[in-house]
Amino acid sequence: MRLDGRRESTNVEDRRGMSGGAKAGMGIGGLVIAVLIAWLTGGSPLDALQQQVGEMASQQVNSGQREFTQEEEELAKFSKQILAGTEDIWSEIFQRNGLQYEAPKMVLFTDGVQTGCGGATSQVGPFYCSADQALYIDLSFFTEMQQQLGASGDFAYAYVIAHEVGHHVEYLLGTLDKVHSQMQRLSQAEANKLSVRLELLADFYAGVWAYHDNKRFASLEDGDIEEAINCALVIGDDYLQKKARGYAVPESFNHGTSAQRMKWFKLGLTTGDLSKGRTFEMSDAEL
Repeated sequence: MRLDGRRESTNVEDRRGMSGGAKAGMGIGGLVIAVLIAWLTGGSPLDALQQQVGEMASQQVNSGQREFTQEEEELAKFSKQILAGTEDIWSEIFQRNGLQYEAPKMVLFTDGVQTGCGGATSQVGPFYCSADQALYIDLSFFTEMQQQLGASGDFAYAYVIAHEVGHHVEYLLGTLDKVHSQMQRLSQAEANKLSVRLELLADFYAGVWAYHDNKRFASLEDGDIEEAINCALVIGDDYLQKKARGYAVPESFNHGTSAQRMKWFKLGLTTGDLSKGRTFEMSDAEL
């Protein structure tokens, strides 16, 4: 991505070197580390997140004495620039639709963190917490993406951040709370189906952001789209389950298949049209 001269968001809280506890909100991250472990033992992604509730990480707080590597600092700068891009683009989109965009906060942390949703460890990966309207990222997740799944490249990393911001957009539009409320009254299998639609919508919103960011800043370079599409491929529920234990259990899917995730991200990326994000209006077969 071309980010030279791009501003860095100031809406960032850097807690790296500090530790927290366990429980996460909705996010893409559980699909890489904790979820792979859960699937290997016969569990589900949602169970892996729920198991984080009440598990408090009793780690000492490091008072900021740790020095960060050049790679870590570059990833922090990159993440701040991507967040700034989402602020610029979503503010414009909301304004065009007669709405006001309230930007989320991004919290950078190491190992564990306390959030408005409770505590979280880095094992659940990046996630969004609607209680404090913040997305949380341990930057080591990007290294895990590359090493465990072969998903690398700056636009792949940008897709991860934009996906979590997509959940914030869902929150601002009232979709997230409405669907979470419905999920609480359903069986696990039916709740998973709604979760898939939320995740695919966040993928679509990530694509919408990328379309408009590129239109405004000419930010995409050769290979960038392939990086993000590959990322969407390897974080599909079917791909990860087959990788972890050799077969897939569709009723446990709660993020969407590889084909679905690529489809909805590409739809947002190629159209930039917010009105096309109709994941809750389509049948399961149409998704």
